[in-house]
Amino acid sequence: MARRPAKPVVDDGLAEVGLEFGQIVRYAGTSDKRYREGVVLRREKDGSVGLRDDRGRARAIPVERIEVRVVGPRGGEQWLPLTDTGGGFQLGMF
Repeated sequence: MARRPAKPVVDDGLAEVGLEFGQIVRYAGTSDKRYREGVVLRREKDGSVGLRDDRGRARAIPVERIEVRVVGPRGGEQWLPLTDTGGGFQLGMF
């Protein structure tokens, strides 16, 4: 049986802001400013990040309102604003 060719990797701009498809992030809500978790889906044309929230709804959230989970050397977790991480370090490590 012949092997199928691998699907091409789509560069949707997530890597340049330091995110990956399927990554769990949190964002500040618009009305009550509470943080809600979402799953990263894509980078939108306007520069925001496309997320799927806990109710399954699609959201386009500006990069400034997104936080990522960082795990320290002893296993402690904290949330850092995506703009502070700079997208240049490997998430999950200090």
